[in-house]
Amino acid sequence: MDRSSGQDGRESNLMKALSERSQHVVHLTHNDLDAAGGDAIHRMVHGDVFTIWASVGKFPALFDAVAGAPGRGDLLSISDLGCFRDVGKRIKKARSNGWRIEWRDHHRWRDEEIRSVEKIVNLLHVDTSTCATGIVARDLAPDSPVAAEVARVVCDYDLWKHEDPRSKVLGQVVMRKQSRDYVRDCLVRGVFTDARIEAEYAEILREMEEKIAQSLRHAKVYREPYRIVFAPLYGYPSETAHTIRDRLDTEIEVIVSPNGRFSIRSVPPISHLIAREFGGGGHPHAAGGSFDFSLLDRLAFRLLKKNRHYRRLVEAAGTISE
Repeated sequence: MDRSSGQDGRESNLMKALSERSQHVVHLTHNDLDAAGGDAIHRMVHGDVFTIWASVGKFPALFDAVAGAPGRGDLLSISDLGCFRDVGKRIKKARSNGWRIEWRDHHRWRDEEIRSVEKIVNLLHVDTSTCATGIVARDLAPDSPVAAEVARVVCDYDLWKHEDPRSKVLGQVVMRKQSRDYVRDCLVRGVFTDARIEAEYAEILREMEEKIAQSLRHAKVYREPYRIVFAPLYGYPSETAHTIRDRLDTEIEVIVSPNGRFSIRSVPPISHLIAREFGGGGHPHAAGGSFDFSLLDRLAFRLLKKNRHYRRLVEAAGTISE
């Protein structure tokens, strides 16, 4: 069974589904290729899994939902989602409701976060040297060649290696909600491409070129202390940032959504540090955060494609040392 964060306005439905579940493993994970790879390996090992796809922003609320459901001694496995404020309260609630908890992540955690969480879960495995699927594969299926290949392909995309052309295709197709489960099920079988995946990718490429061109037309450049570019998001944040860097020779790219959420990529290893100043986090070279948009900010962004928060981020970047 799968539950998407696209349904997370319906917490009561999720709570009901959790209470009536027949599966003994609930996998709470992100919503990208790394999440799909990790979920595929969970299914290779555990069979039927109750999967909850979660955006970073919806993770705390979805954790609340699971924590409030009866655990009955079953496993809550979390992967590809990082630590957040007051997570200890949710873990303790989940444990009191009968959940066993294992957490595998490759994002940056503070030492004090690791120390506090590892005391109250059954397993915590944080490793920033690989992708989350790589951690899951090593822990759950160390002797499976299929799991190892899934991890290799997924990490190629998630860590921006771009050595295996299959990873780029899968990384794009899986971001279509209607294709996420399909890609995951292919990975369970060790299948990395087929006619449906190739057809969807061709369609995505045509759409992507148009969206990136729109972002480029509205890009705003700041030159101190780094060459930073802000651009509105019309789709495909990673590819938009990559294209901007190639064409404008930038050091930091910030791709901003109409609701204030942003994706940041950087040459210097400071993306996660900048993102933390705006309620987010992630990796040294790729992270995400959120501007607190007022109504005026939303109007300025929609009409002028910029707002006052850009200068705040530029100033924050200037105070951070590598």
